[in-house]
Amino acid sequence: MTIFEAYNSTKKKLEAAGVEDYIFEAREIIKHITGLSSAQILANYNRKLSEFQQNNLIAIQHQREVRYPLQYIFTKWAFYGREYFVGPGVLVPRADTETVIDECKEYLKDKENAKILDLCAGSGCIGITLGKEFPKAEVDMVEKYEEACSYAEKNITHNNAYNVKLLKGDVFESAGADKTYDLIVSNPPYIPETEMSIISPETKFEPETALLAGDGGMEFYKEIIKNYTSSLKKGGMLCFEVGFSQSEQVSELLKNAGYKNISVKEDLNGINRSVSAIKE
Repeated sequence: MTIFEAYNSTKKKLEAAGVEDYIFEAREIIKHITGLSSAQILANYNRKLSEFQQNNLIAIQHQREVRYPLQYIFTKWAFYGREYFVGPGVLVPRADTETVIDECKEYLKDKENAKILDLCAGSGCIGITLGKEFPKAEVDMVEKYEEACSYAEKNITHNNAYNVKLLKGDVFESAGADKTYDLIVSNPPYIPETEMSIISPETKFEPETALLAGDGGMEFYKEIIKNYTSSLKKGGMLCFEVGFSQSEQVSELLKNAGYKNISVKEDLNGINRSVSAIKE
């Protein structure tokens, strides 16, 4: 089987399995099994795959046909130009979340030695990214679950994020709230129970604890605003990732808590993805 034949076979199998981004994924899978760049693949599309490469390809195809996340198969994934280890027990970093990073960066650009708190940190992609983008900042990340903490620690080391510290704790118990911060950011669980049955097949392999939120998806937003507003400096920013159609509700929660300058930003798909506000 040549690289070209492998690519076409993979593309057809993924499309038949209902994978939305089957062209992109087929290309990434071929890059993964061959170790070649996109340009090298084009220059060597008639090269034959080794038996090991073919067996690896078949295994990956089977996993994707049951919609096991590609990120878990690869064991690492890119986010904001950096690489993060991921696997069962931790939420997959998504391009949508880069909207949150952009919003935080805009706020932090004139802040010297900012103190940042990332709540429900998971793999650590938000806190580590901000730590790398602002090397003079001090970043604390709070994560409750042991499996996610192990990935976060690994990603801190992998990205040489020496200004980032992981705190194991629960946002419902105000973990990390004993200090004051310039920025508090969170991508908390926000999927309502009524929508868990209609999430993508891949998402069903991710930890429910990182997805499901009570109170119609508002549970974590309410708790974070209640428990951490006192830990935010005057003029500090609180920034959330939100789910589809949740921006108005979260904006209202922030308004009722006395926050000002509430801002909603869209992701690349035109969906309201981040909500930020300033503490007076």
